[in-house]
Amino acid sequence: MTTLKGKRVVVLGGTSGIGLAVAQAAAEEGASVVVASHREEAVNRARAALSAQPGSEVTAQVVDVSREDAIQAFFTGAGRFDHLAYTCGDDLPIGPLARVDLRVARARFEVRYWGAVAAVKYGAPSIREGGSIVLTSGFSATRPRPGWTSQASIQSAVEGLTRALALELGPLRVNAVSPGVSRTPRWDAWTEEARAAFYRNEVERLPVKRVGEASDLAAAFIYLMKNPYATGCVLPVDGGGALV
Repeated sequence: MTTLKGKRVVVLGGTSGIGLAVAQAAAEEGASVVVASHREEAVNRARAALSAQPGSEVTAQVVDVSREDAIQAFFTGAGRFDHLAYTCGDDLPIGPLARVDLRVARARFEVRYWGAVAAVKYGAPSIREGGSIVLTSGFSATRPRPGWTSQASIQSAVEGLTRALALELGPLRVNAVSPGVSRTPRWDAWTEEARAAFYRNEVERLPVKRVGEASDLAAAFIYLMKNPYATGCVLPVDGGGALV
């Protein structure tokens, strides 16, 4: 297993939730970290949080990942680095297909899938030998629920992209983490009551008897960055949710 000490890690979507946890974990491993997101206030909060870690070297900036030219400009200015993690994405619309606003669904696909494609297209040439890319999928790719068509579609697309890129870009390694339910801003669009009920149901259902935390998912990103023999993997971190 390699180390992240002295490496440079870029996290798109690294200003909240799983992405911020990945950035924090990489910094704790001794990496310098570059985080980017489309919300300036989130970027400022992340910069402050990451800079508070002793010895951390942090760069944070605003990037609209729904725009290819913005992603291209970001990587043109980013310079050489070792690992790329793509965790961008707002909450996904949930409900029967008949009531899905396709404009909203397309916008989410633009960020979560096409944003990842653009990040790899423009970021991969700057990744040093021995580096890697880690994308973000989700449990709906293999265990969808009624009304989760947008989630299942996007996450399945990311998993196919991961495998294809591992072949196309090798020896550059490309993997994905498939998160289960975790306490992240992903669920903030729900009412507090609905969110609490959802978490309770998951605690009862899951073999680990708890809901995941962003740090649980971040550990999987770090593992895939550090393991030099892992590529084309979709690593589920779901508390055993795929089993029940």
